[in-house]
Amino acid sequence: MSADAQRVRPARVDEGLVHHLKLKPPDLLPARMLNEFVYCPRLFFYEWVEGVFENSVDTLDGQAKHSRVDSGPSEMPPAEDMNGEAIHSRSVTLSSERVGLTAKLDLIEGDGKSVRPVDYKRGKPREVDSELTPWPSDRIQVAAQALVLRDNGYTCDEGILYYTSTKQRVRIVIDDALITETEEFIAQARKAAVSEQIPEPLVDSPKCPRCSLVGICLPDETNALRARALRFEERRPIQISLFDNEEEPADAEVRQLVAARDDLRPLYLNSQGFRVGKSGEVIQVKDGDTLKQEIRLGEVSQINLFGNVQLSTQAVQSFCAAELPVCYFSQGGWFYGITNGLNARNVFLRHRQFVSAGHESTALRLSRKLVAGKIRNQRTLLQRNHIEPPQTALRQMKILAEKAETVFELESLLGIEGSAARVYFSEFAGMLKSENIDNAHRGGAAEFSFDFTQRNRRPPRDPVNALLSLAYSILVKDLTITCYALGFDPYWGFYHQPRFGRPALALDLMEPFRPLIADSVVLTAINTGMVTPGDFIRSGPSVALKATGRKSFFRAFELRMDTLVTHPMFDYRVSYRRLLEIQARLLARFLNGEIDDYPVFVTR
Repeated sequence: MSADAQRVRPARVDEGLVHHLKLKPPDLLPARMLNEFVYCPRLFFYEWVEGVFENSVDTLDGQAKHSRVDSGPSEMPPAEDMNGEAIHSRSVTLSSERVGLTAKLDLIEGDGKSVRPVDYKRGKPREVDSELTPWPSDRIQVAAQALVLRDNGYTCDEGILYYTSTKQRVRIVIDDALITETEEFIAQARKAAVSEQIPEPLVDSPKCPRCSLVGICLPDETNALRARALRFEERRPIQISLFDNEEEPADAEVRQLVAARDDLRPLYLNSQGFRVGKSGEVIQVKDGDTLKQEIRLGEVSQINLFGNVQLSTQAVQSFCAAELPVCYFSQGGWFYGITNGLNARNVFLRHRQFVSAGHESTALRLSRKLVAGKIRNQRTLLQRNHIEPPQTALRQMKILAEKAETVFELESLLGIEGSAARVYFSEFAGMLKSENIDNAHRGGAAEFSFDFTQRNRRPPRDPVNALLSLAYSILVKDLTITCYALGFDPYWGFYHQPRFGRPALALDLMEPFRPLIADSVVLTAINTGMVTPGDFIRSGPSVALKATGRKSFFRAFELRMDTLVTHPMFDYRVSYRRLLEIQARLLARFLNGEIDDYPVFVTR
């Protein structure tokens, strides 16, 4: 099988689930998108049909090297007015209604009788048998430009590819065979664009590591999950006893094509009365007229405002343009909502989300896995952190996790989740270091301690519950942002039913991560002394963190999100923040019908 071979086996989806929108792409196909289709049909589908794009070092470098030809269009005489004059025109846009193609040509050279397109490419040409040859996708793009020129009345018998890294020009003869091949690719691209399924991911392709959309596409992960499901399907009819003495076939290695961490960091602002503005590409935080802090816009992934923190209109506009979400919380940490730019363009994913959520068997199938995964991760946290984890509690949670995978109604699943939560939180105090429960209080807050007895909320009535509620609020905020970034509607879930103002899908995705991220942050903050009893204040029946305590807790939360963890399915290490994105994208793969099941993250 070649490196770019594609799987032909379609993923299995629930009967009656596939309700697709009739896709109608624009009338004119850009020649650049034809280049992408020849390079990778899946990349073409993401960019042209779903409007998804991410920059990488390569794409930014290519944009920089195109800056000269993109500086502005120059005059280009019609074919009938050439009059034997030489032509040197830059950044010319032409189209062909006959084949439904449009092209922005970097440079057109002409001697008065014929013209030739010159397309600028970063990188270098291929070298085959000591001869310079174009890359297949580049060759077709130049041929498409020549086709457009011909359909506009110009004589065009050759094209030039100029590779900027090596400053080499590669000549391409435009003959009938190449034009026919190009028109066939145009037809194939249009057929793929209106297909009910996104093109298959490439298999073990050398193209993937440098693709800017590899973190969105997840080609190796998708193929690994499908191969695993196929092996299970092939073995299922055979008696398990036949394999008791055999080793499970090893999974194919999954290349780590996504970065382990994100270089950008969230910004938390919780000092009351602060104002946020901007100057150029710098975020400015002021207290009255006093400048308190400056942060470069390009170093921030999100802005979180707690309580009375003001935001200028200019800053909001800049954040929306940069697709930086602004998240609003009450002073006590209740998550109110998000201001976001227009970056959720993938209406097709949202359509599949709504249809799937309305399909009872699919909603139940996902819900069972999410709840079972949460219970198993709670059990693991007890095993790792409890002074002496009670075997009775561990046994009960194991049984409840197994029951969660076999129930036939969401109501029964809610009951199982509640039972597991009671067992788990009844033993939660055993994960708190005893010396911190009666630790010396500072700031005169002798009424507070970390003596946890039961889970309570709305409002939380003790410091531990206040920390748990705040941790869950921050985590659901991060998953709401992830849902928006991928094109999901965060307010329409599968397990959590729609309710006004509740991000149900974000809550669904959060279930397996509650113990691994939120609960773990609370334990770390208390057990290491990052948060002390003196950091709390009583407000009526509720208990909340002071500003200094929240600052320490945000640091503990971000340290956890930046922690590297091994993905049990793919055996590579990524941060928890990156993991949330990967899991959400795998949910999209499942809803698209590309993989048979959603692989809930369960720690080893």
